Amino acid sequence: MEKKELLEILQDWNFWKKELDTGKERKEYLKQANRLVKSKIIIAIIGVRRSGKSYLMRQVIKKLIEEKKERKNVLFVNFEDKRFAEFYPKLLDEIYETYLEFLKPSGKPLILLDEVHNIPKWERWVRTMQELDKAKIVISGSSSKLLAGELATVLTGRHLDIFVFPLTFKEFLYFKNLEIKDNLDMITKKTEIKRLLSEYIEFGGFPEVVLGEEKKQLLLTYFDDILTKDIEKRYKLRKSEKLRALVRFYLTNISNTITFNSIKKFLDVTTNTTEKFSSYLEEANMIFFVKRFSYKIKEQEKAPRKVYSIDSGLANAVGFKFSSNLGHSAENIVAIELKKKGTANPNLEIYYWQDLQHEVDFVLKEVKVKQLIQVCWNIEEYKTRERELKALLKASKKLKCKNLLVITADYEREEKIKSKNRTYKIKFIPLWEWLLEQK
Repeated sequence: MEKKELLEILQDWNFWKKELDTGKERKEYLKQANRLVKSKIIIAIIGVRRSGKSYLMRQVIKKLIEEKKERKNVLFVNFEDKRFAEFYPKLLDEIYETYLEFLKPSGKPLILLDEVHNIPKWERWVRTMQELDKAKIVISGSSSKLLAGELATVLTGRHLDIFVFPLTFKEFLYFKNLEIKDNLDMITKKTEIKRLLSEYIEFGGFPEVVLGEEKKQLLLTYFDDILTKDIEKRYKLRKSEKLRALVRFYLTNISNTITFNSIKKFLDVTTNTTEKFSSYLEEANMIFFVKRFSYKIKEQEKAPRKVYSIDSGLANAVGFKFSSNLGHSAENIVAIELKKKGTANPNLEIYYWQDLQHEVDFVLKEVKVKQLIQVCWNIEEYKTRERELKALLKASKKLKCKNLLVITADYEREEKIKSKNRTYKIKFIPLWEWLLEQK
């Protein structure tokens, strides 16, 4: 590309001569990013498309400018800009040379490359810049494999990852201008919190969806963008209708157990194709799986997995809705929160537990099993309560774990339950309260 064309694109995305919209702050991510960006290591920001990675990068820049960093010493490049008609290996060199020529940064610049995986051989360019100490690099992308996997092959020990999720419920309330500072706030604003929880369950936590009006239409657009840009285009798929059928099946069956072998009959494809397509969806951060707990690795791999969407709103917009979806959506939201915890703490493992008759939604293991969680929306219904608690007590005895939690719609208390000469203590907590307690 011509230098003047490049400069015109770059000017639109940078703070050199103007202020840009940085959106509402994602405070936890911003704090983490600002700390890491001052290190000497490459920062990789990873997350599902439209989760707020680009705005986070802008917020990082704004914060640095407030701390007196010269505007010309920061370069932001958005590779989703349609004016980049084609992507080729030398494009990064051309952008960098144009930046140096026209901006003349003083010292080592900070370069932020948004959706950088669009550029062929980008990882080699990034590695060279880092090894020659020419710039501090921050990159972002929607594919976990491209950044967390392929980057690791050329930059072992040279990068740190920030995983960006759609808004947590606490962030969702902040975006809705309802800030919860302490327990008193939780009590006095309980009615409004519960009202907003219903919206959060229905439409999820994608920032633009939360703030926008045409929520379902936006979610359907995101669905199509993720499949088209992050999967079909990258892998040049010829059976894209099969991929779309698979993801609709998954988003209809969130919180349910699945096997690749059983799905192949539904899709009329091989088990290998089902497994391959599922890995693409997982790499694009659209869905994720939770394995069944077992002390034997082979049993974990062979057992059915539970499937979850990265956002409950996405599942509701795309999947076929049943009357029982509310309970499944609540479980999905808990799964997302636990996945976020697992991402932040590599020692934390998340499973579900099952025997021939019973099932517990989540097993949290850190060296040993530390907590068992059951998500039960209608715990006050006798048969449901009996079934869910029986499973929890059975797993407690089997896994030697006394930390038992039931997440409900609105039931809250702590109970002692006797079973076969043993007394179990179980905590019941409403979903909204549990979500606000998470750190």
